[in-house]
Amino acid sequence: MTYQTLSIIVPVYNEVAFIAAVLDRVKQCGYPCQIVVVDDCSTDGTREVLCRISNITLIEHDHNKGKGAAVRSALAHVDGDIILIQDADLEYDPRDYRNLLEPILEGKADVVYGSRFAGSGPHRVLFFWHMLGNRLLTFLSNMMTNLNLTDMETGYKVFTKDVANRLVIRENRFGFEPEFTARVARMGVRIFEVGVSYTGRDYAEGKKITWRDGISALRCIIKYNLFL
Repeated sequence: MTYQTLSIIVPVYNEVAFIAAVLDRVKQCGYPCQIVVVDDCSTDGTREVLCRISNITLIEHDHNKGKGAAVRSALAHVDGDIILIQDADLEYDPRDYRNLLEPILEGKADVVYGSRFAGSGPHRVLFFWHMLGNRLLTFLSNMMTNLNLTDMETGYKVFTKDVANRLVIRENRFGFEPEFTARVARMGVRIFEVGVSYTGRDYAEGKKITWRDGISALRCIIKYNLFL
Protein backbone atom coordinates (compact mmCIF):
# COMPACT_ATOMS: atom_id res chain seq x y z
CA MET A 1 0.00 0.00 0.00
CA THR A 2 1.21 3.52 -0.79
CA TYR A 3 0.59 5.99 2.00
CA GLN A 4 -0.21 9.51 0.90
CA THR A 5 -1.50 11.61 3.80
CA LEU A 6 -0.63 12.19 7.45
CA SER A 7 -2.95 13.16 10.30
CA ILE A 8 -1.39 14.44 13.52
CA ILE A 9 -3.40 14.28 16.73
CA VAL A 10 -2.45 16.81 19.42
CA PRO A 11 -4.22 16.32 22.77
CA VAL A 12 -3.76 19.45 24.89
CA TYR A 13 -4.66 20.51 28.41
CA ASN A 14 -3.35 23.71 30.02
CA GLU A 15 -0.29 24.21 27.80
CA VAL A 16 -0.60 27.93 27.06
CA ALA A 17 3.18 28.39 27.27
CA PHE A 18 3.96 25.69 24.70
CA ILE A 19 1.05 24.99 22.36
CA ALA A 20 1.79 27.67 19.76
CA ALA A 21 5.44 26.59 19.51
CA VAL A 22 4.48 22.90 19.28
CA LEU A 23 2.04 23.53 16.43
CA ASP A 24 4.55 25.76 14.64
CA ARG A 25 7.10 22.92 14.75
CA VAL A 26 4.49 20.42 13.58
CA LYS A 27 3.66 22.63 10.59
CA GLN A 28 7.38 22.72 9.73
CA CYS A 29 7.79 18.94 9.90
CA GLY A 30 8.23 18.63 6.12
CA TYR A 31 5.12 16.54 5.49
CA PRO A 32 1.74 17.79 4.32
CA CYS A 33 -0.59 16.94 7.16
CA GLN A 34 -3.95 17.37 8.79
CA ILE A 35 -3.53 18.65 12.36
CA VAL A 36 -6.33 17.68 14.76
CA VAL A 37 -6.04 19.46 18.10
CA VAL A 38 -8.24 18.42 21.01
CA ASP A 39 -8.45 21.00 23.77
CA ASP A 40 -9.40 19.01 26.86
CA CYS A 41 -11.17 21.93 28.59
CA SER A 42 -8.07 24.01 29.30
CA THR A 43 -8.49 26.81 31.84
CA ASP A 44 -5.19 28.68 31.43
CA GLY A 45 -5.78 30.47 28.12
CA THR A 46 -4.75 27.57 25.86
CA ARG A 47 -8.14 27.52 24.13
CA GLU A 48 -7.94 31.23 23.34
CA VAL A 49 -4.51 30.70 21.77
CA LEU A 50 -5.80 27.78 19.71
CA CYS A 51 -8.71 29.81 18.36
CA ARG A 52 -6.18 32.21 16.81
CA ILE A 53 -4.16 29.49 15.05
CA SER A 54 -5.01 28.72 11.44
CA ASN A 55 -4.94 25.47 9.48
CA ILE A 56 -5.90 23.17 12.33
CA THR A 57 -9.01 21.17 13.12
CA LEU A 58 -9.96 22.17 16.67
CA ILE A 59 -12.13 19.95 18.87
CA GLU A 60 -13.19 21.34 22.24
CA HIS A 61 -14.14 19.21 25.25
CA ASP A 62 -16.63 20.80 27.63
CA HIS A 63 -14.93 19.22 30.64
CA ASN A 64 -11.55 17.63 31.28
CA LYS A 65 -11.62 13.98 30.23
CA GLY A 66 -7.98 12.94 29.74
CA LYS A 67 -5.58 11.93 26.99
CA GLY A 68 -7.35 8.73 25.98
CA ALA A 69 -10.65 10.58 25.57
CA ALA A 70 -8.90 13.27 23.53
CA VAL A 71 -7.37 10.68 21.18
CA ARG A 72 -10.75 8.99 20.86
CA SER A 73 -12.39 12.30 19.92
CA ALA A 74 -9.68 13.06 17.38
CA LEU A 75 -9.86 9.65 15.69
CA ALA A 76 -13.42 10.42 14.63
CA HIS A 77 -12.09 13.36 12.57
CA VAL A 78 -8.84 12.12 11.01
CA ASP A 79 -8.65 11.47 7.29
CA GLY A 80 -4.97 10.58 6.83
CA ASP A 81 -3.51 7.22 5.81
CA ILE A 82 -1.11 7.49 8.78
CA ILE A 83 -1.95 8.83 12.24
CA LEU A 84 0.70 10.24 14.60
CA ILE A 85 0.09 11.33 18.20
CA GLN A 86 2.02 14.44 19.26
CA ASP A 87 2.08 15.65 22.88
CA ALA A 88 1.57 19.38 23.36
CA ASP A 89 4.44 20.18 25.72
CA LEU A 90 7.64 20.17 23.62
CA GLU A 91 8.99 17.07 25.40
CA TYR A 92 8.87 15.32 22.01
CA ASP A 93 10.41 16.92 18.92
CA PRO A 94 8.59 16.86 15.54
CA ARG A 95 12.01 16.71 13.87
CA ASP A 96 11.85 12.98 14.71
CA TYR A 97 8.91 12.44 12.35
CA ARG A 98 11.14 11.22 9.52
CA ASN A 99 12.45 8.32 11.59
CA LEU A 100 9.03 7.59 13.05
CA LEU A 101 7.33 7.44 9.66
CA GLU A 102 10.04 5.58 7.76
CA PRO A 103 9.07 1.99 8.73
CA ILE A 104 5.45 2.61 7.67
CA LEU A 105 6.35 4.49 4.49
CA GLU A 106 8.67 1.64 3.50
CA GLY A 107 5.86 -0.87 3.99
CA LYS A 108 7.57 -2.64 6.90
CA ALA A 109 5.33 -1.61 9.82
CA ASP A 110 1.73 -0.90 10.77
CA VAL A 111 2.54 0.65 14.16
CA VAL A 112 5.66 2.54 15.29
CA TYR A 113 6.64 3.50 18.84
CA GLY A 114 9.10 6.34 19.45
CA SER A 115 11.29 5.09 22.28
CA ARG A 116 12.94 7.45 24.76
CA PHE A 117 15.23 4.61 25.84
CA ALA A 118 16.58 3.52 22.46
CA GLY A 119 18.82 5.32 20.01
CA SER A 120 21.29 8.14 20.44
CA GLY A 121 19.13 11.29 20.34
CA PRO A 122 19.60 13.91 23.07
CA HIS A 123 17.73 13.34 26.33
CA ARG A 124 17.32 15.68 29.27
CA VAL A 125 18.45 14.04 32.51
CA LEU A 126 15.64 14.08 35.08
CA PHE A 127 13.79 11.67 37.34
CA PHE A 128 15.31 8.27 38.19
CA TRP A 129 12.09 6.93 39.72
CA HIS A 130 10.02 7.95 36.69
CA MET A 131 12.47 6.15 34.44
CA LEU A 132 12.38 3.07 36.65
CA GLY A 133 8.58 3.15 36.74
CA ASN A 134 8.38 3.44 32.96
CA ARG A 135 10.74 0.51 32.50
CA LEU A 136 8.82 -1.60 35.02
CA LEU A 137 5.48 -0.91 33.33
CA THR A 138 7.02 -1.68 29.94
CA PHE A 139 8.45 -4.94 31.31
CA LEU A 140 5.07 -6.00 32.72
CA SER A 141 3.30 -5.03 29.50
CA ASN A 142 5.83 -7.02 27.47
CA MET A 143 5.24 -10.07 29.66
CA MET A 144 1.54 -9.88 28.86
CA THR A 145 1.79 -9.04 25.15
CA ASN A 146 4.94 -11.01 24.27
CA LEU A 147 6.41 -7.88 22.68
CA ASN A 148 9.93 -6.58 23.31
CA LEU A 149 9.28 -2.84 23.49
CA THR A 150 11.66 -0.60 25.40
CA ASP A 151 9.13 2.21 25.99
CA MET A 152 5.46 1.27 26.11
CA GLU A 153 4.54 4.57 27.78
CA THR A 154 6.01 6.80 25.06
CA GLY A 155 3.90 9.68 23.81
CA TYR A 156 4.95 9.00 20.21
CA LYS A 157 2.72 6.34 18.69
CA VAL A 158 2.22 6.18 14.93
CA PHE A 159 -0.18 3.84 13.15
CA THR A 160 -1.97 3.30 9.87
CA LYS A 161 -5.61 4.14 9.18
CA ASP A 162 -6.32 0.42 8.95
CA VAL A 163 -5.13 -0.01 12.54
CA ALA A 164 -7.14 3.06 13.57
CA ASN A 165 -10.28 1.60 12.03
CA ARG A 166 -9.87 -1.55 14.14
CA LEU A 167 -8.86 0.27 17.30
CA VAL A 168 -11.20 0.52 20.29
CA ILE A 169 -10.12 2.84 23.11
CA ARG A 170 -12.01 2.74 26.42
CA GLU A 171 -9.57 4.47 28.78
CA ASN A 172 -10.02 8.21 29.19
CA ARG A 173 -6.72 9.17 30.77
CA PHE A 174 -3.11 7.96 30.63
CA GLY A 175 -4.33 4.35 30.72
CA PHE A 176 -4.58 4.88 26.97
CA GLU A 177 -0.92 3.87 26.57
CA PRO A 178 -1.09 0.29 27.95
CA GLU A 179 -4.56 -0.21 26.46
CA PHE A 180 -3.33 0.80 22.99
CA THR A 181 -0.39 -1.60 23.35
CA ALA A 182 -2.57 -4.50 24.44
CA ARG A 183 -4.98 -3.93 21.57
CA VAL A 184 -2.41 -3.64 18.78
CA ALA A 185 -0.59 -6.69 20.15
CA ARG A 186 -3.83 -8.66 19.84
CA MET A 187 -4.28 -7.46 16.26
CA GLY A 188 -1.09 -9.22 15.23
CA VAL A 189 0.11 -6.18 13.28
CA ARG A 190 3.73 -5.35 12.49
CA ILE A 191 5.17 -3.18 15.28
CA PHE A 192 8.45 -1.26 15.05
CA GLU A 193 10.26 0.93 17.54
CA VAL A 194 12.66 3.79 16.77
CA GLY A 195 14.71 5.99 19.09
CA VAL A 196 13.61 9.59 19.61
CA SER A 197 15.02 12.58 21.45
CA TYR A 198 13.32 13.64 24.67
CA THR A 199 13.31 16.90 26.59
CA GLY A 200 11.43 16.00 29.75
CA ARG A 201 9.92 18.56 32.11
CA ASP A 202 9.83 18.73 35.88
CA TYR A 203 6.67 19.53 37.81
CA ALA A 204 7.52 23.21 38.12
CA GLU A 205 7.53 23.34 34.32
CA GLY A 206 4.10 21.74 34.04
CA LYS A 207 4.61 17.97 34.05
CA LYS A 208 1.26 16.33 34.86
CA ILE A 209 1.74 12.57 35.16
CA THR A 210 2.02 11.25 38.74
CA TRP A 211 2.45 7.98 40.63
CA ARG A 212 -1.34 7.57 40.53
CA ASP A 213 -1.13 7.29 36.75
CA GLY A 214 1.43 4.53 37.24
CA ILE A 215 -1.01 2.59 39.38
CA SER A 216 -3.71 3.13 36.76
CA ALA A 217 -1.32 1.90 34.04
CA LEU A 218 -0.69 -1.28 36.02
CA ARG A 219 -4.45 -1.81 36.31
CA CYS A 220 -4.82 -1.34 32.54
CA ILE A 221 -2.00 -3.77 31.74
CA ILE A 222 -3.82 -6.45 33.70
CA LYS A 223 -7.31 -5.53 32.49
CA TYR A 224 -6.66 -5.27 28.75
CA ASN A 225 -4.35 -8.25 28.50
CA LEU A 226 -6.17 -10.74 30.74
CA PHE A 227 -9.82 -9.76 30.70
CA LEU A 228 -10.64 -8.65 27.16
